[in-house]
Amino acid sequence: AGVLTLAAEKAGWGTPLPAGRARGIAVHESFGSLMAMVAEVSVSPDGVCTVHRVVASIDCGRVVNPSIVEAQVESGIVYGLSAAFFGKITVEQGRVKQGNFHDYAALRMKQMPVVETHLVPSTEKLGGVGEVAVPVIAPAVCNAIFALTGKRIRSLPIDPALLKTA
Repeated sequence: AGVLTLAAEKAGWGTPLPAGRARGIAVHESFGSLMAMVAEVSVSPDGVCTVHRVVASIDCGRVVNPSIVEAQVESGIVYGLSAAFFGKITVEQGRVKQGNFHDYAALRMKQMPVVETHLVPSTEKLGGVGEVAVPVIAPAVCNAIFALTGKRIRSLPIDPALLKTA
């Protein structure tokens, strides 16, 4: 409950947003850590989803170096958003078309949302921070999409064709 409450509070949950934006929230536990994220998104008429802001809170036990925890959360958000928006693997003539990162799209710097990471004070044993952010960002984004459009996203990557309104 601590990570959920902190993320919601820091994101201003329940306060008004600019027209055309919505928030979504998600919670996840893995590697001995708990994480919550609030994603603020908009969806254009042609179905393109933009993540403007992410507020994350993590309880990873005792923190040795807060800057490293924040960097790991941010990188997990990049990786998770890359999968959520571009993580399609295509097969042609029985072979996977994508061979490596040169032909597999990843989030670019201009697409990166503003990220705030908040650490829950804890005296618990150390938990992991390397991958904890990856599985929670897509559900937060998809919950925001639902709040904005009424459309549930049930598979990834997010297909802009499903979100088109024009």
